[in-house]
Order: sequence, then C-alpha cells, then structure tokens
Amino acid sequence: MVTAVTPPPLILFGLEAADFHLIQRWAEEGHLPNIATLMEHGCWGKLGGPDMVSEHGVWVSLYSGLSRHQHGYYYWRPLKPGTYDLDLADFRALGMLPFWAGLRGRPKKVAIIDPPEGYPLQGLSGVQLANWAPHNARYPTCSLPADLFGKLRNRFGPPMYVEEMVRSTPRADMTIHRGLLKQIEQKGAICRHLIGTDRFDLIVTTFFESHVAGHQFLKYLAEDSPPGTGLANAIRDVYQAIDEQLGHIMAVVPEASNIFVLSNVGLHEEYPSRNLLEAFCLELGYQVAARSRATGFNALTWARGKMPRSWRFALRDRLPKRMLQRLNTGEYRAGTDWSRTRVFPIPSLYTGFLRVNLRGREPGGIVDPGQEYAELLDRVEEDLALLVDPRSNLPAVKKVTRTVDLFGGDPPIWLPDLFVVWVPTTYLVEKVVHPKAVLLQKNLDFTRGSHHTHRGFVAAAGPGIRRRNHLGDLEVLDLAPTFQTLLGEPILERMTGRAIESMLVR
Repeated sequence: MVTAVTPPPLILFGLEAADFHLIQRWAEEGHLPNIATLMEHGCWGKLGGPDMVSEHGVWVSLYSGLSRHQHGYYYWRPLKPGTYDLDLADFRALGMLPFWAGLRGRPKKVAIIDPPEGYPLQGLSGVQLANWAPHNARYPTCSLPADLFGKLRNRFGPPMYVEEMVRSTPRADMTIHRGLLKQIEQKGAICRHLIGTDRFDLIVTTFFESHVAGHQFLKYLAEDSPPGTGLANAIRDVYQAIDEQLGHIMAVVPEASNIFVLSNVGLHEEYPSRNLLEAFCLELGYQVAARSRATGFNALTWARGKMPRSWRFALRDRLPKRMLQRLNTGEYRAGTDWSRTRVFPIPSLYTGFLRVNLRGREPGGIVDPGQEYAELLDRVEEDLALLVDPRSNLPAVKKVTRTVDLFGGDPPIWLPDLFVVWVPTTYLVEKVVHPKAVLLQKNLDFTRGSHHTHRGFVAAAGPGIRRRNHLGDLEVLDLAPTFQTLLGEPILERMTGRAIESMLVR
C-alpha cells in the first residue's frame, strides 16, 4: 500500500513595496540576516513581466495567478466599464480570488494574516485576519472565525494603523518611525501566537510597514538629507525590524518548511504627473472640455481656486473617502464633452492611463475599432514621444505601453488602452513642452516625492527549493502555479503562468 506524503508547510512572507536593491544591499551588508539566509541556502530573483506595467494590482496577479487582462485591476480608482464614472476598486465584489481559495472544503489548514489586497474567505479550514495593520485600507479589520479579531485585540492591544503623512515635520516622522517599529513587533507577536495554535499547511502574512517607511523616510536616505533628525537609517531600521520578526516566526514553524519572502514593487524618487496627462489630452485636442469647464463656470473648480492651499489640503484630508470619491467622479464625468473627445486620461498620480473613447465600449464612443483605433494610438504615442522637460531638456516620457501589445486580443474592457510611464525626476515637473503646446501642471493637492518602481523581489528556501542562488528575472504569474505545486495541489486552469522549474526540487 502506498501512503500519501504530506507536502511540507508553505510559508509566504510579503514585504509590501520593499525595494529590490535595498533588500539585496542590506542583506549583503548583514543587516537582514534572515532574508540573507534564504538567499544563500535557496534562490532569489527580481519579479517582472507584463503584469508589472502598473504598481497597483501586482499582489492580485501574484497570488491569484491571473493576468491583469483577466482580473482587470490596475488602479485603486479605475474607470467603471460602460460609463464615464470613476469607481473605488472593491476586491470583494470583483471576486479576484487568491490561489488558496482552491483549498476551500479541503482538509489543509491555512493561517492567512493580513493578506495584501485581500479579505477572509468562507470555507477554509484555519484562521484568517485581514486589515490588522494595512496600508490605505478600504474596509475594516475582520477575521474568521469572526470572534478572532476581538480575542487578538484583547491579548495584544488594538491595531495601531500607523500611516504615512505627506506634509510632515521631522518630529512627526520620528513619531511615525517609532510607531512602525512597535507595529511590526505587534504583528510578529500575533503571527507567532496564531501559528502556534495548530499545524498549518499554508501560512501567508504581510508586513506593510516597509511601504509606509519607504514613502515617509526616502527623503532622509539621500546624502543631502536634513541633518540632526536621526532618521538617515529609518528605512533600514524598518526592514531590519521586519527581518527580525521573520526570524522569530521561522523559529516556530516546522523546520522542513518551504519559505518565501516576496515584495511586489520597489521605490524611487519621483513626483506626481497627474495634471500633465490631462493637459496633454486637452491642449493637443484629443479631449474637449465641457462648455461649463471651458468657460470657467465649474462651481467646484471655482471654489477650489478661491480657497487657500492650506485650507484645501486640510479639507481634503478630513473628507470621508466615499464623499471625496463622489465629488471627484462627478467633476470628472461632467468636465468633458464626450461627443467630441477621442482620448481621455483616467486620473492617476504617477503612472498615466489613457483610454480611447471607443465606439461600442464607451457609452458615447466616437472612435471606430480596428484601423481608426490603431492609427489613433500611433498618433498619441508619437505626440507623447515629443514631450520635453525644459528643465533637463530631455524627453519627459520614459515608456508608453499598449495594452493590446502586452496581453493580445481586442481593445481591453477593464484596462486603459495605454500605460504611460514618465521619466522620474528629483523635482516636481511643472511644465512640459510639445512642439504645438506647453503643458502646465498647477494646483496639485498631492506632491509626495516618492513612488514605486515596476520591479519586485522574491527569495525562497526549503526542502522543495533548489539551492540556485540568483535566478535573474522571474515572471509574477509563475509564482501562484509554483505555490500550488509546493502544496501538492493541481495548477488551476485559470492560471496563465507555469511553475518555476529552475526553483523546484523534482
């Protein structure tokens, strides 16, 4: 008789927006000993592929195994298909399920603790906790069993919800720094407690503090950072604290476990460019403003213009997200003459999104699919290539990616038609020049000087992982099939990637 062999536990540690180069550098310098051990005894590489075209939604692709073309998530406030409305993305409504959803109704047990862009799923055996220490959460902390959240709060104290603050002082930054370190310690204690309650086949947890720290403290990492703040190593402190907790957690899981450390994107200095893409469409005639907007009679715009900048910031920060969303989408929908608009921007802060007003897809589409659509995209790309930053006298746009080239098929239903990546700068670009127009960026309410690179990180070690050290570039969509294989589960038909054979012991 053949006895079924139970696969070793699979442990997935997510480090939200932890930069590839910083992890590699600090691991080599000895500051991240636990991550360095995984890299030395297993393998590691950089995450890439078509799904890295936008910093938003990488976790969804990574854990679901679905491409963006399938799940459609590319931004937290996308265009609602079939309308000219902006809508908050709701992962629960869209049904973008992670690979562990396939374990529902099965005997394998899971401990899912703060899944990125995720929520508890019914039908799984084990424990689940969501939004305990998230970054920009869009729904409350919740758990399965339902009383788990209350028990954890009573035992470890309430969630701290330490978040970034765009317009902060060094004193406020020091408070955030201390708060992040305490929050990491609390998360580690919760993980060890939950993991110690049973033997789990799959453990998934995420530390979001690396994301907050990157944005908050990047200004201190530079050589010309403000002196005397004591925050020059603030990002490294947070990475080290997370690494320390990884070590404590690894000490309480079975020794023969397959362990991954994952990061979705990196970090670099970059300033917002939202108004530039809007100016591009308006000034070059791709988009036509509604009469009230063109003649300056939009009441909301008028009120904003009259309000002192500090008041505008304070009011925006105090408005409920849903109310702010309704105001923004109403102004967006009413501000364009859709009957004469061929291309329009989907508002975003950094990576730009352009959408063709396509007949049959948009409610008032005027561009025909096929040749007219393709020729219009050609013209838009040519105009984007002509944009110059007068301060550097260099091209302003780094890369333009056509969605149909990335994913094939017909014009996308959910995604933009073009993704526009601007050249990152160490200053806010207020003006961009085109041979036919000058594009101005003014009255920005958000001027944070950091953003995400489109590359991630993975390191893994364990009995099912080959000792291969550096593997080079890896596809995001190949990770979920790899996880399925390590769990002894079949790769789901909906997954478009394949298991990473160079990583696996066979």
